[in-house]
Amino acid sequence: MEEILSALADPVRWRLVNLLAERPRPVGVLARLAGARQPQTTKHLQTLERAGVVTSQRAGQRRVYALRPGPLRDLAAALGRLADDAGRPGGAGETFDRYGAALGAERLAAREAGWADGRAFAFTRSLPRRPGLVWRHLTEPSLLADWWAPDDLRVSALVFEARPGGRVLLEYRDAEDAGGVDAVAGRAEGVVEEARPGERLRYRSTPVLPNGEAAFTAHVELGLRPEGDGTGLDARVRITGSTVESADFVAGIEIGFGQSLDRLAAVLAAADPGPAGEHGADEHGTGNDDDARSMK
Repeated sequence: MEEILSALADPVRWRLVNLLAERPRPVGVLARLAGARQPQTTKHLQTLERAGVVTSQRAGQRRVYALRPGPLRDLAAALGRLADDAGRPGGAGETFDRYGAALGAERLAAREAGWADGRAFAFTRSLPRRPGLVWRHLTEPSLLADWWAPDDLRVSALVFEARPGGRVLLEYRDAEDAGGVDAVAGRAEGVVEEARPGERLRYRSTPVLPNGEAAFTAHVELGLRPEGDGTGLDARVRITGSTVESADFVAGIEIGFGQSLDRLAAVLAAADPGPAGEHGADEHGTGNDDDARSMK
């Protein structure tokens, strides 16, 4: 496939392919129609033949070339699959476009400090496990790291102390940046304000700009309620202290937070629902002290 793409990349060879799609033609005629010298045309045709795109046969004193449709159909099918993957409804390409639209709107709105103050985002999810297990996934760093990031990112550093006054630190990198070769995608620091095991969690988190200054503060409230054999989760994110430079962060809240909660639902669906999983947090909701901090 790469050899075919390389062969078709040259403008003259592409012109020859178009001419041969009409009918087989001899070298001399192809050279004249393509506006090229015959020796150069012969070399181009030989490249196309090595790639399997054309075939040739001698007829008397002439060599006649013809297009082979099979390889082109294979290439078209491969390109079609790529286009289908990139354009599938709800896929990464659609999310990229949604974020791009949000970026444009928020950058236009971010004209002065405080531009986004008071903005709030609400999310609701029905989770397939009881509140005890959901609470653990909301507060234990080893479990938080499995879902607390949008689809294209991973948690690279995490601290979460599930008690009032406890420290919160979250750092993201690209999901495929295992070696840390790319820039940090995001970093936020904050503090836990309320932790009522199995019921309510409040914390504030401040994304940090590349220059080390605060972008804004997100006040996050998570409420849990029994819902049959599962849990209803109500989440609210409210913004204060927004700076002009915070537009890119604000643009990603609705998509990023929503994707994180979708990942939480998927992780919970695959989690062990046994007694330890459902009731693993202690009476203070902090779990094992050794799990209070995790750096990954």
